[in-house]
Amino acid sequence: MLGKYTDNVRLKTPLIHNITNYVTVNDVANILLACGGSPIMADDQDEVEEITSICGGLCINIGTLNHNTIPSMFKAGKKANSLNHPALLDPVGAGASALRTQTALDLIKDVHFSVIRGNISEIKVLANGTGGAKGVDADVADPVTDKNIEQAVAFAKAFAEKINSVIAISGAIDIVCDSKRAFVIKNGHPVMSRITGSGCMLSAMTTAYITANPDNILEAAASSFVAMGVCGELAQEKLAKNNAGNSTFRNYLIDAVFNLDGETLERRAKYEIY
Repeated sequence: MLGKYTDNVRLKTPLIHNITNYVTVNDVANILLACGGSPIMADDQDEVEEITSICGGLCINIGTLNHNTIPSMFKAGKKANSLNHPALLDPVGAGASALRTQTALDLIKDVHFSVIRGNISEIKVLANGTGGAKGVDADVADPVTDKNIEQAVAFAKAFAEKINSVIAISGAIDIVCDSKRAFVIKNGHPVMSRITGSGCMLSAMTTAYITANPDNILEAAASSFVAMGVCGELAQEKLAKNNAGNSTFRNYLIDAVFNLDGETLERRAKYEIY
């Protein structure tokens, strides 16, 4: 079911405008190339509307936001909306500072995002208007588990309905949902949390997937999450064979995305629909 959305990215090579953070910008560009997309990085106010206009989708990541890039995010987001381009918001660290929290809240008020992708703590901050996070990581009190999965799905569906966006929550168990259906995904490996940028890469990949599959935003986003999880597993299998570390894992992860096809995704996918 989900494999075709992965294959479509390679068939269509979507051009993605990224306003992302400087910690992971190189990995974001490389993961887009690996999955079949094409990246442009641009965050100056004087060009973001023009760049967004020539792209197919927009990925906004607030990981290293500042007073120069914040206006660019709003300009690019509104231009993407005017062109009916898919847009994704990654509210990195929402809840960790007042600036991050307010910027993320203002963005979802002024710009419609096809997908909002974050960890459970970040998504709770956006839904509730307040909250906390452990820096840019999820709070240890928040994790989605088998015991609270139904409650977490209900929360995500309600927020999706409220803002008319697909909500994509990443963690040991992923939830990707709209107001009616939720994909609960259990692919991935814990070592993925030991590299900087796995979430940023996932956001960029998801933007490419929804841009290549604009009529199936939910399924495309879920396919991206499964793809990243499967590739994390494949990278870890290779890592274990070679007795390597987390830096090598990052390279193996990008390689796995580069070599992934829809058939492999379907064979290894682990998800349920709620």
